[in-house]
Amino acid sequence: MRKRDQWLAAPVGAGLATALLAMAGCSSDDTGAGGHGEPIVMGMTDKVVSTDPAAGYEPGSWLLFNNVFQSLLSFPKGGTQPEPEAAKRCVFTDTRSQVYRCTLKDGLTFSNGNALTSKDVKFSFDRTRRIKDKNGPAVMFSALDRVETPDARTVVFRLKTPDATFPMKIASGAGSIVDHTAYPADRLRNDGKAVGSGVYTLDKYSSRQAVFGVNSSYKGPAKVKNSGMTVKFFDRSDALKKAVRGGSVDVAYRGLAMQDIAALANASLHEQDGTQVVEGSSAEVMHLVFNLKDPVAGKIGVRKAIAYLLDRSTLVRDVYRHTAEPLYSVVPAGITGHNTAFFNTYGDRPHPDKATTALRGAGLTRKVPLTLWATPSRFGPGTVPAVEEIAQQLNGSGLFAAKVRSVPTEEYEKGVASGRFGVYVKGWIPDYPDPDNFTQPFFGKDSVLANHYDSPQITGRLLPRTADQPDRGATKDTFREVQDIVARDLPVIPLWQGKQYAVAGDGVSGLEWTLDSSTVFRFWEISKSADA
Repeated sequence: MRKRDQWLAAPVGAGLATALLAMAGCSSDDTGAGGHGEPIVMGMTDKVVSTDPAAGYEPGSWLLFNNVFQSLLSFPKGGTQPEPEAAKRCVFTDTRSQVYRCTLKDGLTFSNGNALTSKDVKFSFDRTRRIKDKNGPAVMFSALDRVETPDARTVVFRLKTPDATFPMKIASGAGSIVDHTAYPADRLRNDGKAVGSGVYTLDKYSSRQAVFGVNSSYKGPAKVKNSGMTVKFFDRSDALKKAVRGGSVDVAYRGLAMQDIAALANASLHEQDGTQVVEGSSAEVMHLVFNLKDPVAGKIGVRKAIAYLLDRSTLVRDVYRHTAEPLYSVVPAGITGHNTAFFNTYGDRPHPDKATTALRGAGLTRKVPLTLWATPSRFGPGTVPAVEEIAQQLNGSGLFAAKVRSVPTEEYEKGVASGRFGVYVKGWIPDYPDPDNFTQPFFGKDSVLANHYDSPQITGRLLPRTADQPDRGATKDTFREVQDIVARDLPVIPLWQGKQYAVAGDGVSGLEWTLDSSTVFRFWEISKSADA
C-alpha cells in the first residue's frame, strides 16, 4: 500500500464545520521566526522514498514535505482543523462542497527567491495528477476536476463530486506547492533536491542523512526554535537505540523496538541515563485482512470464528508491550464517529464455544488449515511476532491449524495484489484525521486492501451521504452504521491502534507538539538547551 499503510488522536470537534466552510481565520502578517537555538540531530529507520511531492506517499517523504514545502492550509500543533498557511483565506463557495476558493498571502517566495503565485499552486496539483505516480498521492485528488487561477493570488478548485474533506487533503503533504520553474511538468525530479517555501530548506540529501537549514524567506505561522535539523537514516532499530543512548543523535523517532520504548518508559531516572520518552496520540491502525475470494477465508463462518477467538489485550501486552491499544472498529478512538462495533459483536475475550458454532454453521467439523501472511519491516518490527501470536491463539482453541508465512515487502505486496494470500495484515496511517480516511480507501472495487470486498450499502449510500457534509460531527451516525456493517461482514478485523513515541536527550523539548493525530512532525517545535 502507499504512505498510510505503514507503521503512528485528538478529537475532531464540532467547530470543524466552521473551519471547513470558511477557513476564514485570516492569519497575521507572519514572517516565520528566524531560526535561533541549537541545531538538532534526529535519527529514524524510515527512509525518504522521494524528495518530489508528486511521488512520495509514505512517512519518511511526508516528514520532508511537511517541513520543506508549504500547502495552502496546515494543521496547527495539537489540532485537527486546517488553518491558513500559504493561503490567507479558503472557503467553499457553494452549498455542495464542490467549489473551493483560496486567496494567497502577499509576498510569498520560494527558497530560490522566486515569487509564489496561483500559477505555482495550479501547476503543483495539475502536475501530481498528470504524473500519477503509482507511489504518489494523486489518488487523493480523484474528485478534483480542474484548478482555475482568476488572478495571481486566487485559486479555485472545482470538484467533480462533493468532498467536504478537501481542505484536509490539501493541508497534507499531498498539497505541497512547488515552483513551476524548478520542476518538470510531466516527470519527477530525481536529483535529490527540493525547492519549496516552507519552514526549512533541504541543503543536503543522501541515503544516509538529510540536512535541513532554516528558510529565511519563509512567511507563515511557524515559529522556529532551532537553527537547523539533520536527520540520519538507520538500517536497524538497535543501531538507532545505541545512537540516542550514546548522544550522537538528540531525538530517535520511528524505528525503535517496542520493547526498548517500553523499557525506557518504565525505567527509573537513573536507568534512563539522560534520556526521556515522549508519548503522543496516534491514529495508526493495524488490521487483519481477509481475501473474500479465498476458499477458506472467504467463508463467513471462518471469519466469525477468528473474530470470536482473537485476544487483542494479550496481543498488545505480550507483543507490543502496551505501546498500542486494542482496537474494536475500523475508525480509531479519537476520530469522529468511532464506535466499538467489534467489541459489541464479538467481545474482548476468546469465546471458543461461539467460534465452534460459527465453523459448524459453515460445515467445518475438523481443524481449519489457515496460512497467515506477514512481512517483517513494512508495518513495523512487531508485525511478524503479532501474526505469530494470532496463529497461536487460533491453534490454542483446537479449531485451527494456522501457520505463519513471512516474505519480503515487494513479494508481499505482489501476493496481496494478485489475490494469492487468504489472510494477511495491513497497517494504515491516515492522510488526514477524519473518519472518511479510514473508510473510503478500504471499501469498494479499488480498495487499498485488495480483498475483493464491496458493500453497495457502504459505497453507494452511506459514504456518499457524508461527502458534502462540512460539519463532520453531523456524520457520526452514518460512520457508525458503516462500522457496524464491517463488523457484520468481516472483510477485516481491527487489531490495534498505535501510539507515537520519540526518545530524546534530557535537554530536548517541544516533542509533545510533534506527536499528534495530524501525523505532521514539526521540526520547528523542537529545541535543545546549549549544554545538552
